[in-house]
Amino acid sequence: MTAPRRRAPDPELVQMYRQGVPAPKIAAAKGMAESTVRYHLHLAAQTEPGLRDEHQAALGKAIRNTAAGMRNLNDTIAFFEAEGRLPTTGGKSARERSLGSWLHARRQAAEAGTLSPLYREGLAAIPGWDTQSSRTEVNAARWDQRLAELSDYRAAGHDWPRHKGPATEQERVLGVWLHVQRISLREGKLTPDREGRLDGQLPGWREGRARSGGRRTASRPGD
Repeated sequence: MTAPRRRAPDPELVQMYRQGVPAPKIAAAKGMAESTVRYHLHLAAQTEPGLRDEHQAALGKAIRNTAAGMRNLNDTIAFFEAEGRLPTTGGKSARERSLGSWLHARRQAAEAGTLSPLYREGLAAIPGWDTQSSRTEVNAARWDQRLAELSDYRAAGHDWPRHKGPATEQERVLGVWLHVQRISLREGKLTPDREGRLDGQLPGWREGRARSGGRRTASRPGD
């Protein structure tokens, strides 16, 4: 059974080229002959005179970003070696969150077949770096992110966020999350690790806002 013929010029091949991917890399990613890819690009260039300029501009941007990208690559590998895990977008520090975002973008590039060979070779030192995160990992990363956001929120001088009658969307999101943590604690569903992190980073999180006169509200479902 022969593979279906691609419409020429194929939009997918043209878009990859437009994003700065050279013809040989497109051919390798798609399992096609390089001459076939160049044929598609030649036809596309006839109707889009600026296509090659767009390719060069995208290629130049990738080159300009190499220095920053290499720093991120080296820091990601160092983070993995030190922590035994990959950085996440919900990490404890701003640098970890930045590396988590960079790594997410590299996963997307790998899936699209546009990842730089330099990055691919470097990241190969980390087993499973390009696998999709499980739902459990995604939920854990989101929990970490909310904890960091609430820590920053409190550090900025705000009172405990409310999930009822909030002043802003940020307060609502953080208030709902904090409300869920209190419920989980009362129902015995909050893990010791998470309870310890909440106690360490957010002293007083169980009690909630102070009432008039200095007394704090109890940890009730409506807090």
